[in-house]
Amino acid sequence: MASQFFIPSANVTSGGGDAVYVATVPLRATGGPPQLIMSMAYSLNIWNLQHFMVLIKPSSLIPQEVIVFDFQPVNPESAEAAVSIISGKSVPGVVMQRKLKNIPKQRCWMVGSSKGENAMEMAIEFNSSWETDLRVGFHDCRQYTNELVQHLTGEIQVVERLTRSYSI
Repeated sequence: MASQFFIPSANVTSGGGDAVYVATVPLRATGGPPQLIMSMAYSLNIWNLQHFMVLIKPSSLIPQEVIVFDFQPVNPESAEAAVSIISGKSVPGVVMQRKLKNIPKQRCWMVGSSKGENAMEMAIEFNSSWETDLRVGFHDCRQYTNELVQHLTGEIQVVERLTRSYSI
């Protein structure tokens, strides 16, 4: 069970498809310059240092692993990426897909059900057209999460609603 339940907006109907979740983890950096830059950004409150992801739990009767989709820099631990991100420049990004055995118990919220029968296929279709130049605050994991969740469920601006409701 996820740590919290998200209250869907009134204009979204339950799709009866696969379960869609949003999860967040703190951003981390390797030691040295990347960690120093991230620490400075955090102490100056430049932005909330959280990474957002979309999780899909298939509704199949056969227990399946949870699929995680997220958008991040190609080389998130490099000093060059950290400097570019802090200065507002674009860096090459990549959409990642991986599996988890279970839904996280903390910092994870059920958003709703997918509109279609196969959320995995819907996500792959969405990802094929996602622009991969990453720019924090303009085209990053937050925008990716918002747009993928909207594509899957119809929910809009889910990240902003979560951050207001749960002090993320």
